[in-house]
Amino acid sequence: MGTAAGSAFDTETLRRGVEGRTPATLLSLYADDAELRVVDRDSQPSRPTVLHGRDEIAAMLDDVYSRDMTHRLEACVVQGDRAAFTESCEYADGVRVFAESMISLRDGKIVEQTMIQAWDE
Repeated sequence: MGTAAGSAFDTETLRRGVEGRTPATLLSLYADDAELRVVDRDSQPSRPTVLHGRDEIAAMLDDVYSRDMTHRLEACVVQGDRAAFTESCEYADGVRVFAESMISLRDGKIVEQTMIQAWDE
């Protein structure tokens, strides 16, 4: 995947963080003042979960990537100061999760991310 021309956002770091289940690697991609909005069955569009700053985002990443599941970066596209990626996950019991994110970048770091996720019921 590599780094997009004109952007310091490193999609290889994203891939290593996601597939290696290393929250610290993923956290390195976020700006200090980043905001992450999550929309799913529990946090619907009218009331998404909103995490502010690296500390809150780190807690979520630590939780997700400590679970007994696999993660795969399906695709990532970077264009200027925007990027999008999809991630597929599977718990040990076979339950699958799919997440899609749209991100805004500043100086190669994520400043805003909206993630929509769905999982098997």
